[in-house]
Order: sequence, then structure tokens, then C-alpha cells
Amino acid sequence: MFSIRILLFSTFLLNPVRAEDPNLLIIQTDEHNFRTLGCYRKHLPPEQALMWGKEVVETPNIDWLADNGALCTSFYATTPVCSPSRAALMSGRYPHNTPVNTNNIALDGNVITFAEVLRRNGYATGYAGKWHLDGNGKPQWAPKRKFGFEDNRYMFNRGHWKQLEDTPNGPRVKARTDRGPNYGVDGADTKSFTTDFLCDKTIEFIETHKDRSFCYMVSLPDPHGPDTVRAPYSTMFSNQKYDQPRTFNVNLEAWPSWAQPNGRFNGMAAYYGMVKCIDDNVGKILGSLRKNGLIKKTWIVFTSDHGDLRGEHHRQNKGVPFEGSAKIAFLLYAPGKVRPGTLVHEALSCVDFMPTILPMMGFKPSGQEEGRDASLIFTAAHLSIEWNDIAFLRGTGEERGWLAAVTDRYKLVYATRDNPWLFDLKRDPDEMKNQFLNPDYRETVKTLSAQLKEYGEKYRDPRIANAKLKADLQWGINGEGEFVPAKAPEGKKPRGKGKKRKKAK
Repeated sequence: MFSIRILLFSTFLLNPVRAEDPNLLIIQTDEHNFRTLGCYRKHLPPEQALMWGKEVVETPNIDWLADNGALCTSFYATTPVCSPSRAALMSGRYPHNTPVNTNNIALDGNVITFAEVLRRNGYATGYAGKWHLDGNGKPQWAPKRKFGFEDNRYMFNRGHWKQLEDTPNGPRVKARTDRGPNYGVDGADTKSFTTDFLCDKTIEFIETHKDRSFCYMVSLPDPHGPDTVRAPYSTMFSNQKYDQPRTFNVNLEAWPSWAQPNGRFNGMAAYYGMVKCIDDNVGKILGSLRKNGLIKKTWIVFTSDHGDLRGEHHRQNKGVPFEGSAKIAFLLYAPGKVRPGTLVHEALSCVDFMPTILPMMGFKPSGQEEGRDASLIFTAAHLSIEWNDIAFLRGTGEERGWLAAVTDRYKLVYATRDNPWLFDLKRDPDEMKNQFLNPDYRETVKTLSAQLKEYGEKYRDPRIANAKLKADLQWGINGEGEFVPAKAPEGKKPRGKGKKRKKAK
């Protein structure tokens, strides 16, 4: 084994960066609703774009990436929770195989990330911001396991800290008391506020490595809660008036347990402030790339780990298959490779990132990936290519879990305690109607169910073996006559048909 490692290391040293190799910069936000970006709103009908009323936040710098690159209209968090989504993006593997199937689980040390592949090919690599793939440590600066991100001085494992600072002993959380660091925002300025601090470190890395190819990832812990931001963003949107989402206070059919009310509508002023601060900092990074003559050599990805419902379906945050939770922004600016203004409508998820970006850059993936190479969709979107338009998502929790098959139009959800749901996102973008038992959708149910079962068996998803989910899925594939839902565990009646939900107060 020792001799093999020596051989591999020697081989990687023989792979110097080529002059044509692009830089790769990844900007990831946390718990970010895609509707807050102007580039997404312009491709949505008004009732979807203006979910909280006519008051919006403008994002010209992020929009520039979309206008000059590709925008994915159906990109999903493979699991819409922090750690599993990040694990899928890093590895190209489904979360349960990383084995990060929920938050605060450490990524398997044998995983080869996209950064490790690029490091082995001579790239300078680095990471700043929230990592959330090394267990419970909080903040836990510079985890010992780097996963290819050689400069990880400004990587912290967990937390949504609002202020950071450098010290002689390394970075630390600036807001603190005798009891330790906290999320306080008082006193934050353009240097210490976390979004500013991390983007400044990104610029420092760019300028330090401007004469060689680099891969850098900055992971911003906003606009995740708490909904606080530094001045002037803290009051920039305070005079705006917001509407509750249409789905907040309505009578609905009995909904599954994963869709029950959870949280209130908190308005959008502070959230918009965080988004605006992010966009201004993206502009600052773009300015550095232009100043250093790197804007045509640097590929930029803008994405998030998951969404935030912000009151839709009377819910906050994430973790469920609704669009506001599971669908995320994904923009790819790749000058000379991706045509400006490209729209990618095919359903993709975080697991498809690594096996797509590396071939596009001219490198072979690790071979461990379970996602798909979608490079032709980005580079030849105007051509007719064969592609199976489907992505597979999974929730957290083993006893109360769900699996979903998603296309550009449909979303089919099976759950361990609830009846199946099928959404027609074209006719019902608010996700209000269950079409699972509608005869007009029977063939759609069959097709998606068969592919979901194939996914579960091929990638060893343990949820596929759940007795109720398995039985319901089998009916979805080849059932005839009336659907009789399998019993939920512990004799609990499956939700999803017939009962009216009380109007939320």
C-alpha cells in the first residue's frame, strides 16, 4: 500500500497546470431562496417571481454571472439540509453514501473531492467559510482533514457567525462574551461582518495566486438565520411592505407530515439585506478578477446548499421537497465554454456537479461519483442531445423520511409515513394539488416510480426498503384498480387524502 501511494503521488507531480486550464471559483450561500435573485425572477411568471409582493432586492452582480453564463432553472439540493447537500456537491455521491445523511456527520475520509482532483493536477486550492462536514465542532477552524483544499485557514466547521477577525493565533469569531463566541451583529463593519470578511479573504487568495491556476471556494453562512445584517443593509429594506405567500393561510386537503405548518412569516427586510450584502461582495470579487486580468480565465459557480421557504406553505427554512426548500440557484460562468444567456431546464442536483465540472475543465473525475456528467447540456444546450430528465432527492431521518423523483415539470414524493404526492409544477407551481391518483397522470406516476426504484436499488438507498414506502412504490409502478395505501408505522394513518387542514391562525 505504501509503495502504491508513493507511485500515485509521483504521478500527480507529473501533471503540471496547463496554460489553458481555467481557474474555478465557487461562491456558495446558505439557506437561500432562489426567488431573491433577479436573474431567476425574470424567468418566472409574476405570481411566482413576486412571492412576497412587489418589493424586491436587486442583485446585479449575481445576475451578471447568469447573463454571461448559464442559469439552471431546475437545480435541486440532493438533500435540502446543510451537511448532506454539501457532501453531495463535494463528492458527486448521494448523501447516504458519504455517509452524511443528516447534519453534523463527518464526511468519509476516503472521499475524493473535486478540489483534491484539481490539487493533484497542480492547482492552488483553498476554502473559506462554513464547511459543516467534520462532525460537531463549532466553530472548529481549519479542520485537519482538508479534502483537497490546501489553504483552509479560514474554513470553520459550523455556525452562522456574524463577525470574524484575524488574531496572532489565527481567525476567530469577533462577537463574544466571557461564555464564548456568539451571533451578535453589534459593531460589525465592512471588515468584520462575516460576508465581507470571507470575500476579502477570497480576494487575497486570488491576488496571491493570480499567476497560476487556482480553485477556491467561499461558503457564506448567510442568508441563513438569524436574520441579522450589518448597517446599512440592516435598514435598507425596512420601509418595504411584504405580503404573506399565497400558500400561507389557506384551507388545504390533508397534507403529509412533512408539509405541516412550521414557523411563521417573518417578512423579508433583513433577509433582503443579507442578500444585498452578498451581491455587493460578489461585485467586489468580480472587480478583483477584472483588475487582475482574470475575468476571462476564471470559471465562477454561484449556488446554495438549500433554500428557505420564507412563509410558503406556512413554513420556514428547509428540509422538505417543496420548491422553496429544495430548489436552489445554480449559475455557471465559463467564458469560452458556455454561451452567455444559456438556460438549462433539465433537472439536476448537487450530486451532478463534480462529474460535470471536471470534464468541462478537461480533467477526469475520481471514478467514485454517482452523479451524471451533464457537460453537454451546458456546452451544447442548443443541440438535440439524449438526456433522461430526472433527479433524485431524499430527506433526512430514517423513521420519518421521504424520497423524490423530480423532472423539469413533475415532482413525485414517496414517504415512510405518508401517502405519495405528485405535483405538476407547470400547472400547479404553488404545489397545492396532489395528482398521484389522477388517471390523467397514471403513466407519469409509473415512469417516475420505476426510475425512483431503480435509483434506490442501484445506489443502495436504505429508504427504499421501508415497508410502507416500498409497497406504495410498487403500486405506483404496476398497481391496478384502487390505490390502497400501506399502513404507516405504529398504526398511524397515512396523511395525504380527504381530510381538511384547519385554517392557520
